[in-house]
Amino acid sequence: MAMKIVQAECASCGDCAAVCPTKSIVEKGGIFKINADTCTECDGVADSPKCQDTCPSGDSCIVYL
Repeated sequence: MAMKIVQAECASCGDCAAVCPTKSIVEKGGIFKINADTCTECDGVADSPKCQDTCPSGDSCIVYL
């Protein structure tokens, strides 16, 4: 599986991209997206997805696909 950023909830702060261990979060034109092909949900790296833990918007911004 992978994570997804809900654009309506995203403040485009970039905090999530900075902590992604697989560099799956990219910014283009001020919009952040998660590459589902490379996102591992931080499996084996952390107890929960680092992007979701770091996001100031909480669980409503970064969700499971």
